[in-house]
Amino acid sequence: MKRSACSGRAAAASRRSPGSPPCSIAPTTGTVTLDGRTVTGWRHRAPREQRTAIGVVFQQPRLSADPRLRLRDLIAEPLRATGRRDEAATAVGELARAVGLGDDLLTRRPHEVSDGQLQRACLARALVLRPRWLVCDEMTAMLDASTTAALVAVVEQYRREHGAGLLAVGHDRVLLERWCDRTVRWEDVAAAA
Repeated sequence: MKRSACSGRAAAASRRSPGSPPCSIAPTTGTVTLDGRTVTGWRHRAPREQRTAIGVVFQQPRLSADPRLRLRDLIAEPLRATGRRDEAATAVGELARAVGLGDDLLTRRPHEVSDGQLQRACLARALVLRPRWLVCDEMTAMLDASTTAALVAVVEQYRREHGAGLLAVGHDRVLLERWCDRTVRWEDVAAAA
């Protein structure tokens, strides 16, 4: 699958569907096609297969993480929400190791870890349902260079193993052009609409 990027002002790029949970906002014009099928339901009315086909990693992990949950539960949350609790222990352990989180960090809550560690947990949460598509909405904007490189490597490893597609949204054009096969400017997309 392809790796595409949309670059431009953060506020403009995040105002519509890339920064929103998958299948949550109905388009005002046109249609949305996912894996060759038109998306007809929105929010909870979207078929589960479509809702779980996309994993999303947001720019600010503290705003996307429930502060009451331990990182282990944060990562497992999508499995529990889809009735797959029995997979949680194995999947969380594997993904925690893949994103660079040790067992000691999994018992902590979001306020007890760094932004980079929390973003690693949020990436693991996005991957736990094994999505066919991954949306990274400014996933690395607030991270240092080494954490950025580590998370991009995790995404690329996942893509190689599972054949997943990628939409990376951000304003770091250099990173996007190195990471993705194709980069378009948000301003060009908005002007064409």
